[in-house]
Amino acid sequence: MSATALVAMSGGVDSSVAAALMLEEGYDVVGVTLKQWEGPGGEMPTAGCCTVGDAVDARSVAARLGVPYYVLDYVDEFRTEVVDRFGAAYLAGLTPNPCIECNRRVRFDALLERTAALGCDVLVTGHHARVRTGSDGTRHLLAAVDRSKDQSYVLHMLDQRTLARVRLPIGEMTKDEVRARAAELGLRTASKPDSQDLCFVGKGDGGYRAFIRRHFPQAARAGHIVDTSGVEVGEHAGAVDFTVGQRRGLGLAARSGAADDGDPRYVVAVDAATATVTVGRKQDLEVGGCRLGDVSFVAGSPPSDPEVTVKVRYRAEPAAATVAREDGSWVVRFGAPLHAVAPGQAAVLYRDDEVLGGGTIVATFR
Repeated sequence: MSATALVAMSGGVDSSVAAALMLEEGYDVVGVTLKQWEGPGGEMPTAGCCTVGDAVDARSVAARLGVPYYVLDYVDEFRTEVVDRFGAAYLAGLTPNPCIECNRRVRFDALLERTAALGCDVLVTGHHARVRTGSDGTRHLLAAVDRSKDQSYVLHMLDQRTLARVRLPIGEMTKDEVRARAAELGLRTASKPDSQDLCFVGKGDGGYRAFIRRHFPQAARAGHIVDTSGVEVGEHAGAVDFTVGQRRGLGLAARSGAADDGDPRYVVAVDAATATVTVGRKQDLEVGGCRLGDVSFVAGSPPSDPEVTVKVRYRAEPAAATVAREDGSWVVRFGAPLHAVAPGQAAVLYRDDEVLGGGTIVATFR
């Protein structure tokens, strides 16, 4: 009797080819798409990975491959665990990554539950990352072969129990190879562009900041812009409009004292409690490390060697660092100062191309 794979099909080329590869390995395949968001009145998303068009594409690919396909409703769970947390983070002056919270709190947990309920043996996704099993049975999460498409950063919270039941078949392929394989198979997603948008924000709606203003209006409380010495240099219409490292859109060019020396100003801190935004020069963005919350380690325990590399943003280059437990929390100290490290983002720890774990940045220090 063949093993069965539950394949999360987003309607993109990666998950389409992942389903095809599992068929080639001899698995029976069941395709599913999670319906995760709908707007007021039941409107479907216009961007991201769960639009009506994406579901149509996923269903078409499933039909082409000859596999059953279902849409699963997880709108309530997504709203509570991802969208509400996203808004709460901005209300706290943080810069969250909702894709990480989606993977952490909805996507993998929900699909692993359905994997068992539907009698499937493994869960398959189209993420660009790899899973390897060591000689001692430990699962290792590795960056993708195609580093330009690597998604291991957003999977850093996966543990041994999860990795034992997950397959990431396209992690060994480049994006060009994935598209070429889809074309060979005659899949309609072969040339489909990658989605770059948040599924719950949509296109033409003013972006995520407009979304926050509509759904979490408390974040639009007006306040003051001050320099690093506390001198007021401007006003703003809502802290939601600012994030650490931001240079454009500060509205300071015409303000006395805001840029008298000709140096550009950047957002260096956002205090949501007082609706105060602090700006400074580029050197004021330098930090020596960060403190983490929601920390997890892929192996189930921290690395014995504190020397690691760290990514503090999805597209950031890995930087030398150490990780250690200090005063009851996990602290990452950078080998050299890093710029624009934003609380709310994830700090993901690597050794070479292996993900060791990570957590959410709750504070930085000079």
